[in-house]
Amino acid sequence: MLKKIIKRVFSKADSASAKPASDAVVKYGISKHGIDASHVSKAALEVCTGLQGAGFQAYVVGGAVRDMLLAREPKDFDVATDATPEQVVRVFRRARIIGRRFRIVHVMVGRELIEVTTFRAEKDDGDAKTDEHGRVLADNTYGTLASDAARRDLTVNAMYYNPATSQVLDFHGGMADLSKRTLRIIGDPATRYREDPVRMLRVARFAAKLEFNIHPHTFKPIDQLKGLVGNCPPSRLFDEVQKLLMSGYAVRTMDTLRTLKLSQGLLPVMDMVQSHPEGETFVRLAMQNTDERVNAGKSTTPAFLFASLLWYEVLGKAKQLVSQGETAFPARESAMTHVLEVQCETLAIPRRYTTDMRDIWAMQLRFEQAAKRSLSILSHPRFRAGYDFFLLRCEAGEQPNHLGQLWTDMHACETREQASKLLDDYTAQYASTVEKPPAKKRRRRVAKPVAP
Repeated sequence: MLKKIIKRVFSKADSASAKPASDAVVKYGISKHGIDASHVSKAALEVCTGLQGAGFQAYVVGGAVRDMLLAREPKDFDVATDATPEQVVRVFRRARIIGRRFRIVHVMVGRELIEVTTFRAEKDDGDAKTDEHGRVLADNTYGTLASDAARRDLTVNAMYYNPATSQVLDFHGGMADLSKRTLRIIGDPATRYREDPVRMLRVARFAAKLEFNIHPHTFKPIDQLKGLVGNCPPSRLFDEVQKLLMSGYAVRTMDTLRTLKLSQGLLPVMDMVQSHPEGETFVRLAMQNTDERVNAGKSTTPAFLFASLLWYEVLGKAKQLVSQGETAFPARESAMTHVLEVQCETLAIPRRYTTDMRDIWAMQLRFEQAAKRSLSILSHPRFRAGYDFFLLRCEAGEQPNHLGQLWTDMHACETREQASKLLDDYTAQYASTVEKPPAKKRRRRVAKPVAP
């Protein structure tokens, strides 16, 4: 026990002398940063005012500051403070503490949620729990504003805006990197990636979102360390992948991952897409469709995009099972189950999404066969998602366009009889191209023995 205490004391002293927090801060006034206070969320202003009124420091921080400096509309606003989570909860009635790895507070102001974090201390091997690769598992040691800035991932995400003084505080040259359109990790990149491998995904995401260049030192260790992403909890990895694909720039993200040679081994679901080059057109169309809906403010669901990303994996597995003697529908069902089980080992796709994905996939054979029995899917609760999915397949050249047009016309029919008539006309015209459903096997009836 004494040896552990001595080791801990000396390791603290060594880490403090080797890697001190930078207290050199540059303060920019409104004439330099140009942030219009009216663009700051009223809820974030209320949280900062409440904490400052209670005697604490409070700043708008992170992506919101970065986006306002770039004249972009922030998606959400986060607040950093020297108040502990328990103190924050005492200031606001509608607040609750969440998180294990690092506790944060969700404060509700009206219908808006503000995420409040306590200033973090610089990593201390004696306090932070890590795994054998250096990934931080738990870290609730609190520190100063300067140490909190040193703990953030990218320089452009480590600036603080004080609504009370209208100043932007910059500890690590974030303003200069913004002007150079450069992404740069704070501290030693390899160490920071080991602490949290998801940072590699974040670098790729912000490079795609902001269309920034990645600093050579920030990029260099990724190829060697990208395998560590697999050590992250599947649920957290899903959250980050969802951000990569559902933020309105999925196509650019995929191109960035490939251009920088980050996709192989870094993102399992992307590896599956790359293993099926014939599905490239279809996946790109699905991503473009999702990007357009996100940017137009329309509703989207991760289920549709993940169903698209994994579609050719399902087709490949189903084809293999059919070659082994399975009929089409059972083969497709078995393939869907297999692909989802394999994928969810590394990416914890929530059940509500996998259920929708199965429905989308299961409807595709009905669309392809266009038989009388297929008309029942017109009333399916998720018909629209399955129909949109099938139209993308037609656009990608996987299915004939005239078949997609048939379903468009039948979808517009007011009665099932009208849809049935359209189907009869289509079958007469394209009889040779319509895939016939497998005939049902008749059960042989065995005559019951007659009692004597």
